[in-house]
Amino acid sequence: MANILVVDDELGIRDLLSEILNDEGHTVELAENAAQARAARQKRAPDLVLLDIWMPDTDGVTLLKEWRSAGALTMPVIMMSGHATIDTAVEATRIGAQSFLEKPITLQKLLKSVEQALRKEPLVRKFAGVIDAAHPGGHGAEAAMANGGLPMIVEEPLPLPQQIFDLDKPLRIARDAFEKAYFEFHLAHESGSMTRVAEKTGLERTHLYRKLKQLGIDLVRGGRR
Repeated sequence: MANILVVDDELGIRDLLSEILNDEGHTVELAENAAQARAARQKRAPDLVLLDIWMPDTDGVTLLKEWRSAGALTMPVIMMSGHATIDTAVEATRIGAQSFLEKPITLQKLLKSVEQALRKEPLVRKFAGVIDAAHPGGHGAEAAMANGGLPMIVEEPLPLPQQIFDLDKPLRIARDAFEKAYFEFHLAHESGSMTRVAEKTGLERTHLYRKLKQLGIDLVRGGRR
């Protein structure tokens, strides 16, 4: 079992997470701000930190940067927030956070994230076709072949965002790359059914067609027949 430091300015969140993690057999230390988190980190290096982003004195991302600069980011860190943007989550991951939990945090997501962080093997569900392209002949390709060449969902180690997309690009270009990968995933997963893709992505079919055309996605290659 692990020593876990929970850093959050909300008493209710600290108590809830402490109760859950204690029930799982972990030792839990609590901090309500960055100053207490620094003291706890210096007193005893935790095996894992659950770190809130928005705190009154020093925000979680700044504290994460501070630990990294000081060479103190020797433990996995899971960021938490109920108001963070995608950009904030990506920045935290780029700095060194293991993963990100959105509040309200469900029991299942919390325990899964903690388990993966302690193993230091975060997992992500990925479309096998993408894995095949990145790792020819890997087990993702073998799984797809075993399934008759149909799209499958497999478990792979979670790469950092900069390993998936070029984050040095301007925002518009990076966003287009993400959206293209997003729609290609759903097209393949739904075997090219525009009706099901529209339902999954929450777009009207007309808007969906325009978006795919704008992104230069080949509907035939993507699975549409």
